[in-house]
Amino acid sequence: MIKRSSFEGKWIHWIKGCLTLGTILVLVNSNPTSEFLVQKGLRQGDPLTPFLFTIVSERLCGIMREAIERNLYTSFLVGDGNVKVNLLQYANDTFFFG
Repeated sequence: MIKRSSFEGKWIHWIKGCLTLGTILVLVNSNPTSEFLVQKGLRQGDPLTPFLFTIVSERLCGIMREAIERNLYTSFLVGDGNVKVNLLQYANDTFFFG
């Protein structure tokens, strides 16, 4: 998704590094444990999560627009004015309507 969003190789390398090359430690009774390597992925509370969610959300909106323009997806019509609703996003939730 990051490649499709036209990020340069340097940025992609940095993001991959953050996801696979980091070290973390755990606090047990307010005392830190020894550091250990992060194997892969994000952890709860990771500060990179909102950034990556935004990147994916932007691209997802673009994909939805393309699908609607090509008549591959039909929006849900709401109210008397037939307002088209197809994608709602809030915090880390995404809802599709069609």
